[in-house]
Amino acid sequence: MKTPPLPLEKTLHDSFKLDAFRIGQKEIISDTLSGKDVLAVLPTGGGKSLCFQLPAVAEGKLVIVISPLIALMKDQVASLQKKGIPAGALYSGQSDFEKREVFVDIDKGGAYILYLSPERAQKEGFQRWILKRPIALFAIDEAHCVSQWGHDFREEYAQLNILKSIRPDVPILALTASATPTVLADIAKHLQLKTPERHVHGFYRPNLYYQVEFCADDEAKSLMLLEAIKRTPQGRIIVYCGTRKVTESLAGFLQKRFSNVGYYHAGMSNEERTSTQESYARGDLRILVATNAFGMGIDQPNVRLVVHYQMPANIDALYQEMGRAGRDGADSTCLMLYSRKDKGLQGYFISSSEAPQEIKNARWRNLEALVNYSEGGECRHAEILTYYKDAQRIERCGHCDTCIPNSNRRVPVPEIPKSPVSAEMKTTKTRKSSKSKNDVGTLVLDQMQEQRFQLLKAWRKEKAKEIDAPAFVVFSDQTLRHLAVHNPSSLDALKNIHGIGESKLEKYGWDLLAELGHRH
Repeated sequence: MKTPPLPLEKTLHDSFKLDAFRIGQKEIISDTLSGKDVLAVLPTGGGKSLCFQLPAVAEGKLVIVISPLIALMKDQVASLQKKGIPAGALYSGQSDFEKREVFVDIDKGGAYILYLSPERAQKEGFQRWILKRPIALFAIDEAHCVSQWGHDFREEYAQLNILKSIRPDVPILALTASATPTVLADIAKHLQLKTPERHVHGFYRPNLYYQVEFCADDEAKSLMLLEAIKRTPQGRIIVYCGTRKVTESLAGFLQKRFSNVGYYHAGMSNEERTSTQESYARGDLRILVATNAFGMGIDQPNVRLVVHYQMPANIDALYQEMGRAGRDGADSTCLMLYSRKDKGLQGYFISSSEAPQEIKNARWRNLEALVNYSEGGECRHAEILTYYKDAQRIERCGHCDTCIPNSNRRVPVPEIPKSPVSAEMKTTKTRKSSKSKNDVGTLVLDQMQEQRFQLLKAWRKEKAKEIDAPAFVVFSDQTLRHLAVHNPSSLDALKNIHGIGESKLEKYGWDLLAELGHRH
């Protein structure tokens, strides 16, 4: 006779020494325990690991966790063993004895949490081994790696549909810290999930101040970065760059002005990367300049400032990297320095990739959405919640540069001195700063144009609510300003407006003409 499972709260308290579930955790765990496949989006630091650890204890069975990071596996195994929960990991570099010990422990029966790399799940010997095991759950961490629409697609993740083929009776929990509805649908398709339950929670981070500043050139960026660092005397700082070259030159620039500065990118040797990560974890490095190679599995509680010195590829990447700030709940700042040149860099990455055209087109759309977010004029936190279809929605956060532009948390824009500060970086050829007619903030509106702009903003807000999309997916503020200034009176004239292509023209063209008073 099967022993009835313990109430979840009792297991939570007795085995994990926690008093209450975080948002979304209980619902996710309950669905997996009832045998359902689940797609779960919880931000980093939101308690994803409990969602697959607790079912192992509650069911008294094996749970297999697919994770791409050996360091993270080791940390979680050590943490579980301290709590008296049987756990182990299989990864390259282990001795045969260490591997045998894991299998001996599993053979004892009962609860066990086994961590594996996605490559190991492809091995025939492992696949034969899982055929006859009593398994409670397959958990796939960093599940966005499954999807080619995701920001970090990995070929070895694409083969994980083998799990459902071999053991269709075992539920799959796919977990990620950030994924759009499109990415979630793609994950479900590739993993062959059966009508999965979706749980999207925790994208609202009330302790984070979101700020985006348009910078005409590297000089303006360098000054903003220095100002942000000076205003952050305590805690860790991460500065994200788009290329290895800029990462190294910017680190050198900061090392002349601050102590405990390092850098990290995928071009470094394994030993260098490990050493840098460990120095950062110990606190020997306070300021880390890095590409997007740094971050997955990093969980330092006191990151007080995350700066995107160059715009990333899409909102998923931006959100996940910003999310490394303020894990301890204390006030922290997320600052993106945005220039037209950044869009050109990301466009170059897309154009030069070998991805199929369909994937490239999606990446272009994702980049355009990020540009529109940067130029947007609605509450930044509210827009993020709508973009991810979070269960929680807000109208106005009160802690972003749009809601409170004069907040004392906002990093002020410093004046540019006569002697260039950033010349020593030599990341680009020196050139005179020139503003294009499309640059953010260059359009000054007269009274009539301002009235049109506010009318269009109100229309955009209602349209966004109607389609349950963020306002920036409809149009950016910059597009609305151009509409307000040029006041186009025909569909042909709309084609000349910044940010209006064929698709937007078809969706919104007649609406715009009506709002501008040109009814035909």
